[in-house]
Amino acid sequence: MQNISIFFIIEMIGTVAFASSGAMVAIKKELDLLGVVVLGVTTAVGGGMLRDIILGNVPPALFMNPVYVIAGFLTVLVLFTVVRLNQMILESRSIEMYERVMNIFDAVGLGAFTVTGINTAVMAGYGDYRFLAVFLGVLTGVGGGVLRDIMAGQTPYILRKHFYACASIIGAIVYTYLLEFAGGDLAVVVSACLVVVIRLLATRYCWNLPKATRKKKEVG
Repeated sequence: MQNISIFFIIEMIGTVAFASSGAMVAIKKELDLLGVVVLGVTTAVGGGMLRDIILGNVPPALFMNPVYVIAGFLTVLVLFTVVRLNQMILESRSIEMYERVMNIFDAVGLGAFTVTGINTAVMAGYGDYRFLAVFLGVLTGVGGGVLRDIMAGQTPYILRKHFYACASIIGAIVYTYLLEFAGGDLAVVVSACLVVVIRLLATRYCWNLPKATRKKKEVG
């Protein structure tokens, strides 16, 4: 029960953060209420849905236990209402504070969903298949964001910005190895915290992977 409560709390934080990010993308794209709800909820639970499909857990957990869907839906409605009633919020300093807070929550969510995805694979009997476990952990962490960006008609964030998916990959690999030498609780805490720290440092110091092309230096 203690493990379940820990996972539930960190997953709920991640759900709120991911739903908010999806909703904000939809709002900036000037989608209607349905579009905002769809993008927000998809971002929140899309990664877990893809994970369950790969594992053969059908229908996916989001349909059997829609608590995270409901949480994401309520989060989207609150954000939509706030922006609807205060149009200037998108152009004020409040949006900067909002983005900073959401960045922290997003980092927590990434760490939470990464370890949750691996834990689901382990519980399904695939703990010995490290590559599969790591893949499912990363997919759970970034899958919703990829679906969000594809539906919004933009290049997925994880392919172009701030070391995002790499933080999840590193945390997932560490988790799979820690499971052999440490208890499950320790592995969860260390791995999730590692993802959060890498994610926040990447944002703070603008860490990005190298690209094949370089920007031309401005003359003069």
